[in-house]
Amino acid sequence: MEFGFTPAQEAFRQEVREFFTRELPAGWVGYEEGAETRDDWWAFAKQLMRKLGERRWLAVHWPQEYGGLGLTPIDHLIYKEEAYYHLVPEGPTHMARDIVAPSIIIYGTEEQKRKYLIPIAAGEIGFCQGFSEPGAGSDLAGLQTRAMEDGDGFVINGQKIFTSRAHRADYCWLAARTDPAATRHRGLSTLVVDMKTPGITVRPLMNMMRAHSFNEVFFDNVRVPRDALVGTKDRGWYQMMTTLDFERSGIDHTAAGRRLLDEMMVYAQETRRNGMPLAQDPKVRNRLAEMAVHVEVSRLLCYRVYWMHSQGKVPSHEASTSKVFGDEFIPRLVNLATQIVGLPALLQRDSKWAPLAGSLERLYLSSVGATFARGTSEIQRNIIAGRGLGLPRG
Repeated sequence: MEFGFTPAQEAFRQEVREFFTRELPAGWVGYEEGAETRDDWWAFAKQLMRKLGERRWLAVHWPQEYGGLGLTPIDHLIYKEEAYYHLVPEGPTHMARDIVAPSIIIYGTEEQKRKYLIPIAAGEIGFCQGFSEPGAGSDLAGLQTRAMEDGDGFVINGQKIFTSRAHRADYCWLAARTDPAATRHRGLSTLVVDMKTPGITVRPLMNMMRAHSFNEVFFDNVRVPRDALVGTKDRGWYQMMTTLDFERSGIDHTAAGRRLLDEMMVYAQETRRNGMPLAQDPKVRNRLAEMAVHVEVSRLLCYRVYWMHSQGKVPSHEASTSKVFGDEFIPRLVNLATQIVGLPALLQRDSKWAPLAGSLERLYLSSVGATFARGTSEIQRNIIAGRGLGLPRG
């Protein structure tokens, strides 16, 4: 079967590429050491998001009344693929648009849609995701943060952990227990919490890349209004699973992997060993060709997910299939790149001898977490087995 995009979609892809080439600084490599703590880096990212919002590209597939262009999920796929390939610093905007907004579209009231979707599409607000806790990661049904009804609102107490970019987010997409007496998968709800609300404390967690991206978030008698609740009270488990299905639908790792593969092909052509370019070494050629096949398979699995979006379907095991394949091929690709480059791959970006602008050292470290971020590969395989293949539990 021949897969392809329409002429209009190909023109849109080219327009997006030209925009990023023009707007991103020369030699842009995405992340910079210590960027999470630098206000100037975040100011640049936010300014870029607003420029994209002015073009309505952040949510091209949303209806125009919510800030989109009324195009298709396939057009959104095209934008995202180019954005991740060019390492665009979306920050909390990514969480807001790709994870929170789809759930608000499905479960939110009309008032909530207008309150949150329009500024998300404009690149004006960002979200963090308050799901994981010290005792509830892959087993989210074990979360203990409580949001108890009190008068005309809810009072929240508890702790979240590994909350990405909570220190830069405007809102938190919070999962909390609203009925402690209910069974594990019952009595959960989802709420939108303003991060400026009194009683919220954010503490940084430094990761193995020496970066401040994760955080601990503490809620101490945090009072939110009743309209912070999204969807039906005590039915949040099903809404959380919808959120995670959208979160696992991303093409981020696939596009970033394709960029690394392209860079490695150039490196192999330009680097000589034993008197000949690396690209002429049969072992190097075969391994790069193998990774090229993996990139294309991962890409098509992502395309299937977005095709389902275009048909009005919510992907489930299909999203998990895409995630587990994409997340597991990234470490293999980075390991191969490190082996081909050799010891210089370990040099950081501040070294003039670092190949590929010093990206491999960071990619090697970050790839370690790829298989458990957004749900471990083991959990994804359980979903594929149960929802996709109908295999029995236990």
